[in-house]
Amino acid sequence: MSIASRGTRCINPAAGRRRAAKGARAVVFAAAPLLALAAPAAQAQSADLGRNLAATCANCHGTNGNARGDMKPLAGMPADKMLAMLADFKSGNQPASIMHQIAKGYTDDQVKLIAAYFAAQKPAAK
Repeated sequence: MSIASRGTRCINPAAGRRRAAKGARAVVFAAAPLLALAAPAAQAQSADLGRNLAATCANCHGTNGNARGDMKPLAGMPADKMLAMLADFKSGNQPASIMHQIAKGYTDDQVKLIAAYFAAQKPAAK
């Protein structure tokens, strides 16, 4: 008994790929307006993103960058100075016990957000 006589049909792989690609394009075009509506929400969320990323620094550098003891305070440090320091840690030009590993874990955009956050913080009164 042949395949055709059993009521099954052969699928052309190329035609199947074309249908799948057409369906994927339809999904992308349908999602585009939704992404445009989500952009303001993403911008609102990014306002807190610097703070959220900087929260990981609190263990060593204190809440809002106001370190205690011998640790370097980050609050009020100019963003460009912090960016330069973090770049030195990332490249290995500045030796460190752990900062070189931490700095490598962030993208350039994330580092900019962190630096901007700490630059905007008030240093603790001494």
